[in-house]
Amino acid sequence: MNFSFTTLGTASALPIANRYPSAHVLNIRERLFLIDCGEGTQLQMRKYDIPLTKIVNIFISHLHGDHLFGLFGLLSTYGLMNRLAPLYIYGPKGLGQILEFFNLHFAEGVKYEIIFTPLSCQSPEMIHSTNNLEIYSFPLRHRGETYGFLFREKEPMLNVKRELIEEHALTLREIGSLKQGEDYIREDGTILSAAEFAYKPWQPRSFAYCSDTAPFANLAKWVSGVDLLYHEATFADDLKELAKKTLHSTATDAAMCAKEAGAGKLVIGHYSSRYRNRSILCQQAREIFPNTHSAEEGKVFEVPLIKF
Repeated sequence: MNFSFTTLGTASALPIANRYPSAHVLNIRERLFLIDCGEGTQLQMRKYDIPLTKIVNIFISHLHGDHLFGLFGLLSTYGLMNRLAPLYIYGPKGLGQILEFFNLHFAEGVKYEIIFTPLSCQSPEMIHSTNNLEIYSFPLRHRGETYGFLFREKEPMLNVKRELIEEHALTLREIGSLKQGEDYIREDGTILSAAEFAYKPWQPRSFAYCSDTAPFANLAKWVSGVDLLYHEATFADDLKELAKKTLHSTATDAAMCAKEAGAGKLVIGHYSSRYRNRSILCQQAREIFPNTHSAEEGKVFEVPLIKF
């Protein structure tokens, strides 16, 4: 069961020759989620063999161009591909007007429906749910309305130990009850304990995306315990005052968030164009949170499945 994060763009507002603006694809069990859509996103998806047609949900963190300017091109391409499946887009309420402009001026021949969900929350709020996944948005501290996103697999249904099924001649009804985590009492008074008979087959995985943001107290709490955390690191520590002024984070800020959240792994990105060599940013973050990795175009970060 795949759970991986691919970075397509690692630049901030000013791109450079070998960096694209923000865009990322999260693969959860072969279901693909596009997170931000900076200029050139669809070209990067082609380059790294990410099927455009498998994108059903798009999440836009905020309405700055380096996170958004690739959206019209992608939507137009879907029209040329005769897409029929609905496309679900989540983002700040102002994105609704932008999508209306697209529909008015660029949607001739488009056959698919764009279903837009405006975001509005002061703390984590569920915005999408499937049989095995929950997705939350939460506010960030940046210039203009900005959101982060949290993806959590749901707890799996319990398995019943095979050897105990045979040993106790369990019926289908008894197995069903135990798989729900419920004890079962037989007619003779025998108690079949779920704690003894059943077990969790694997550990649910999680990912959090913290786009442009200044550090703030609640953020680590909101992403607590995630297996993989993406956090912007626009500046090195020597420009922390500029980071405060522009409501961005330094590499140290990102590392502190990961440490306080108890994250498993940190991926930093959204680098200022002044850092042609991003190693200084990763080095500073690792001094606080050793399991830090630098985002690079096309790089894939896996969250392995832990079975019990």
